[in-house]
Amino acid sequence: MSPEKLIYMANQIATAFASLPEAEAAGNVASHINDFWAPAMRARLLGIIASGGDGLSPVVMRAGAQIRRAAPA
Repeated sequence: MSPEKLIYMANQIATAFASLPEAEAAGNVASHINDFWAPAMRARLLGIIASGGDGLSPVVMRAGAQIRRAAPA
């Protein structure tokens, strides 16, 4: 999956929680990503966040701290 598609999807999730305070929205974004995204998708998103998060909403950036890293192989 392209980085652009991951960014789009993560930002859509953040938009769904936009009515909540930012900290709560970020927690919900992280929970959704942890529950429904494959480990490889989470790893790619975390890489995007680590490289500055260009194109990601502030809520997704804040959620990054709560997104599960893939277990080492």
